[in-house]
Formats: sequence, structure tokens, C-alpha cells
Amino acid sequence: MKKLFLLPLIFFSLNVLAQDVDYEKSPVFPKCESQDIEVLSTCFKSELAHFIHEKFKTPQIIIDENYKGNIFVLFEVTNQGNFKVLYTDATYTELKTEIEEVFNQLPKIQPATYNGRPIFKQYSYKISIPLEAPLTVELSDENIEMNPISKIELEAKSEYDDLNASIKPYEDLEYSSTLNVPFLHSSYAKFDRSLNLVGTNSHTAAKPFMYSEVIDYYDFKAAKDAMVKESNSWWQKKLFNEHLVQLQGKGYWFTLDPIFDLQVGKDSDADFKSTFNNTRGFYVQGGLGEKLSFSSSVYESQGRFADYINRYAESLRGFGPDPAVIPGRGIAKRFKNDAYDYPVAEAYLSYSPTDFLNVQFGHGKNFIGDGYRSLLQSDVASPSPFLKLSTKFWKIKYTNTWMWLKDIRTDVVSDKAFLTKYMANHYLSWNVSKKFNLGLFESVLWTNSNNRGFDVNYLNPIIFYRAIEFETGQGAGNAVLGATAKYKVNDNINIYSQFVLDEFSLGDIKGGERSWKNKYGYQLGMKYYNAFKVDNLYLQLEYNRVRPYTYSHNTIVLNYGHNNQSMAHLWGANFSEAIVIGRYNYKRWFADAKLVFGSRGLDYNNGTDDFSYGGDIYRNYNDRPFDTGVEVEQGIKTNIFHAELQSGYVVNPATNLKLFAYLSYRDFNPNATTATTFENNTLWFSIGLRTDLFNWYFDF
Repeated sequence: MKKLFLLPLIFFSLNVLAQDVDYEKSPVFPKCESQDIEVLSTCFKSELAHFIHEKFKTPQIIIDENYKGNIFVLFEVTNQGNFKVLYTDATYTELKTEIEEVFNQLPKIQPATYNGRPIFKQYSYKISIPLEAPLTVELSDENIEMNPISKIELEAKSEYDDLNASIKPYEDLEYSSTLNVPFLHSSYAKFDRSLNLVGTNSHTAAKPFMYSEVIDYYDFKAAKDAMVKESNSWWQKKLFNEHLVQLQGKGYWFTLDPIFDLQVGKDSDADFKSTFNNTRGFYVQGGLGEKLSFSSSVYESQGRFADYINRYAESLRGFGPDPAVIPGRGIAKRFKNDAYDYPVAEAYLSYSPTDFLNVQFGHGKNFIGDGYRSLLQSDVASPSPFLKLSTKFWKIKYTNTWMWLKDIRTDVVSDKAFLTKYMANHYLSWNVSKKFNLGLFESVLWTNSNNRGFDVNYLNPIIFYRAIEFETGQGAGNAVLGATAKYKVNDNINIYSQFVLDEFSLGDIKGGERSWKNKYGYQLGMKYYNAFKVDNLYLQLEYNRVRPYTYSHNTIVLNYGHNNQSMAHLWGANFSEAIVIGRYNYKRWFADAKLVFGSRGLDYNNGTDDFSYGGDIYRNYNDRPFDTGVEVEQGIKTNIFHAELQSGYVVNPATNLKLFAYLSYRDFNPNATTATTFENNTLWFSIGLRTDLFNWYFDF
């Protein structure tokens, strides 16, 4: 009797919250599995209607009171194929209870799919009492008419579940985002050829690159997928193939990974038993919408390095009790008796309001150049706050970078606070032809003299800084000019160069006096991809030469430095250097080799001769011993030979976690000995496990 009463009672309509498209398939009951895809939606509705007809038992109070009205149900078929009631609305509690019990009895079915991937799907369902037979089901794009308060309650009660239901399988969205590809010379070498093919309109000097810049030339996801290992368990996937946490939903995504740099080694020249580094931290990346991305990495580290690195780190120390500045990382405090504790944090926001403009604000490093070294802006110093605008149109890319740097010398500390100085850089890259690229660079440094603060004159993104110097006072800042060039001989060979100009006296050049005023440097280099027809073999040759007193200033705080480190070449000035680099990758295996041949001019600093010979950019250039006859490598001429070999295995390509072995040999041979400058030969070996995210330079 009750079933017969229900048959003319029930009429319901299913309102699909997302319209069917060619790639979408409705949920499938077992009896519908043999049906064609065109009728699956109808079959789903029919099977659901028959199930409710069989199971629904009309409450006695409804029969007794001859009730006429509606039952509203919002339900979901999850991406697991389970039915889930999200909300019910009816005049009688008995009707709500009964329909919920019926839905609880529904079997697990095949979930809806989109493009072959399981998805959840929500339906709104109205049962009118009484209805006439036969039972019918209709799809409608119209929402069920409902009391406004009930609608609000419905949305509010399902809000949290909707967030969970919107989570999707992670699709490597970082590879198409405006996040930076972590700047590692070894990693960038993998796609450098793709960016430098003849005819490409890419710009390769301003680094780090954004994934969205590189994705048109190199498929990061395909490269990662080619290294995926078969994994049968969750921990194997996370260890070998995936981010530890990877979450994606509508309009957002993020990943979270631990950071490790765990290594142990031996320095042949040191008295201590071993070297070590113990870094732990986390690395988070994410995106909100299509325009905003973010990244953060936090490191806590303790380390003891090869003796020459420890001595150099302690030579960089500034004001206060901290004994050292770890080169490239930051200020360190003492750990035990002969090691260092050095925390580091890097983070940035990346926002692209349009396709041609990207804005980044954060704490990190930037680099300008196609070489291993940069004479314009390098990543050898500690991270610093920065604001960067990158504009790309036609054959032009224009990069503006503003930075907040620190002078940590005791002489300039005020109220125990380090002195802040500012740097603003412009770099214009122009693809003149399919093969030739030309770049123009200018930079200025200034400080808070006369309560100047951050000078708004330098906020203008299109300006000539030399002209600004005259407006603000020639002694108020230190401007540096530069140029870059690159020529693609063919798809496998390109030649690159840099020129930096700090100061120049044409009259002295003509007179052949080799004046101290001629402060400039240059770089010449060549890259050879798939060298000697060996796939993935990368060779690089580079020569750098910088004259004495380049990057220095008569007001030391205005030098080209940060945290007692150079913002350009690691060696400062007054040197010449030749570099040979080879890199090879095969699946997850890699090998890198590097040879550095150089000659530097160092100061005596022995009481008898306290002159500046132009190599230390933290010396006043007015302390020079003579004005003319200035030569590269003057002072204590020191020959340097540095060789490195590193090989290993990529444990996880998603996080760049590597097992590695590292071997280096350094021969430091000055032609005079002082308390701080003496002959030194070092053989350093270490092995470890590292999440490789940044360049670390030990070749000084």
C-alpha cells in the first residue's frame, strides 16, 4: 500500500551543479555499466528513482494528515562513488529522517569522471507529495526554489565539505607558475640549450628565471616524469617521486618539503678530525589564482668546513660577538668550539598582473649574466631584501631591481644596528637578431647620509643614474655601468661577454699611464652543448679580468658590497681568472667537474706596507700607493688553482634531493707571506644528502 502510494507521490528533478561536457561521464550504477555513454545519465536517474521507490516508507503521520508539500535534498556522489546527503529540508522531521535513511542504504557506485579522472558531483533533488505515476526524473539547470534562509543554511552547512571535495590530484602546477626556478648552475645547464636555440626570443641573463618563462622552451614535467620510479607504497612515492605534501584545489595549490644538507668529510690541511654540515628546514611553494605565487625556504644549520673556508668566514665578521659570516649564507654564531651555527631564510611573492609584467618582493638573491661568474650582479653574497620588476615585450626584456643591503663593519654601526645601504639596478636585454643579444646595465648605491633614506629619485624605472648623481650630489652615490653580449654560433655553441665600468679616464688611456682611475673589468666565455655529439654533455670556458679598485669607493660604505661580501665577483677586484666547467647527466645520475686558474693581487697589511692595492673592495681607494702604473695582480701576486669534482644520484627529481660525493683540491700560492696570506694546499672530500636549491661557491 505504501509503495503504491509512493509511486504517484514522487517526482524529482536532478539539478547538476556542473554542466555535462564531452569529457564528463555521469556516475554509474552496476546495472548501467553495459550502457552507452550517451544514456548513462538517464540510466543513473532511473536506477536512483527505482531504488528510492523500493526503499522509501511513507511516515504514518504523512498518510494520516494527508500532507501535500515538498522534500528538498542536496546530495553528492563523491569521487569515491559514495552517496552523501549534504542537506535536507521538509516540513516534517519524519520526512527528513526517512529520506536520509534511504540514501544511507544506497550502494557504492562508479563515480563521475572528467577527462578520465574521478570527480565528485552534486545534485539537488525535489520530491513532491503527492505525485502521480509513473516516477519521472528531469535534469534542470535551474536551482530548486527554496526559502532564502534555508538556502543560506544549506550553503553554510556544506561549505567545509565543499572545500574538501574540491581537492584534486596535484598536477605539477609549479612548472607553469610565476615561481622562480631555483638558481643552480648545474640545474640551469639542463635547459640552457633549449633557451639558446637559434631563433628563440628568450632572454637568458637576468636570473633566476620564472617557470612560465622557460616552459615554452623546456618541458619540466616531461623531464621529471622520465625519471619517475615505480613505487608501490606511499613512502616510496614521497621519497623518490613526489613532494611530501602536495595539495591542489579550485584556485589554489601548494607543496611542502623538508630541506636537508647532511654531509661529512675530511680536510687534509686541518687539525680537526672532520668537516660536516647539518642543515634542516622546510621549503614551501604555492599559488593563489593564476597571478600570485609564493615561495619560502627556512634553514637551520651547523657546520664546520675546510679550513680555508673557515678562515675566510671569520675574516668577514662584522660588529658584535658573532665570529663569522658564512660566505653566501649569512652571519653565524659559534657552535661548540670550532664550528658555526647559521640560520638562513629566503622567501618572496611573485605577482603577474599582465602577461608582460611580473613583480617580485622578497628576501633572496639575483644574478645578471650568462656566465658562471657575473661582474654586474652576482649571487655570491648573503640574501637580502629586494623588489624586482620584469617587463617583457617584443624583443625586449627590462629588469629593475631595488635592494636593501647591510654594512656590518664596526666603524659604521650605530646604536648596535648595522648600517643600511641601498642598491638600484636596471638591465635592458635586446635580441637584436636571431643570433645576437645585447644588454645594457646600470647600478647605483647610496646610503642614509644626511637622513637621505631610500631616495625616491631611484624609484623611476627608466632613468640614467649618472644624471641622478649630479642632482643629488656626486658624492651621494656610487654608479656602475655595464654591458653584456651573446652570439649564438649555432644551436650547440654560443659566445657571451660582459663589460663593467666603474670609472674611466680617457686621457690616461691615451697617455699610456695606466691610471688607477681606469676601473673596469670584462668577461669572455663560450658554452658547448651536447659536446662532441654526446647528449647531455655540457662544456663551458670562461675568462674574467677586473682592474684594481673596481667596485671600491672613497666612502667605503658606498662600495659594491653587502655583509662584507662582494655583490659581483667573489674575488673582488685586481685579478684574472680562467674557468673550465664540464657537466653530464644520465637519467638520475650526474657528474660535474670544474677547474679554476687564477691570479690575484692582495694587500700586505703588515704595518710597513698598509696600502690598498685594489683587490679588497672594503678598502678606501685613496689608500693606494701610486696613481699611475697600476696593473692587474699588483700587490702580493697570488696564484690560485682550484679543482672540483662532484658526482651523485638524484633521489627525488620533484625536490632535487641528491646523494653526492664531492672532492676538491686548492693550491693557494702567494709570492710573499703575511699573517693572513700564506701558501696553502687543501684536499677536501665530503659525502652527503642535500636538497639542492642554491649555488654555493668554494672556489676562492
